Amino acid sequence: MTVSDDDRIAAAQSYIDALVSHNGDAVPFAPDCIRIEQGIKTGFSGDHLRRSLNRGPQFRIIAATTKPEYTVAGDEVRAVYDVVTKVALGGRRFGSHIDERFVIPVGSTTIHHIGVRMRPFFKRI
Repeated sequence: MTVSDDDRIAAAQSYIDALVSHNGDAVPFAPDCIRIEQGIKTGFSGDHLRRSLNRGPQFRIIAATTKPEYTVAGDEVRAVYDVVTKVALGGRRFGSHIDERFVIPVGSTTIHHIGVRMRPFFKRI
């Protein structure tokens, strides 16, 4: 079976979709997948990440994402997009600019590692 870059991007997109749907059951995590956010380990296994997407309060506040811009280089699939939360204050909604790097080995559609950097912003409602 040949795995294309589009197949690998679809695996990363399933994670981004789960941020909004709060259903991580279809995300193809490797059992030992970890997530590093701003240099801190926040995901400890594929099962932990799936549970967090399904029930984690840190993800429940996410209302939407913009369409990611993807680049693929070697084993890395990079997605750049914005997250908009349900949190509002003074007519502004809180969000973050996201730069997320997924390690999805060439020839695979399984996510082995996620690294994310975020820059917060406020958006007028």
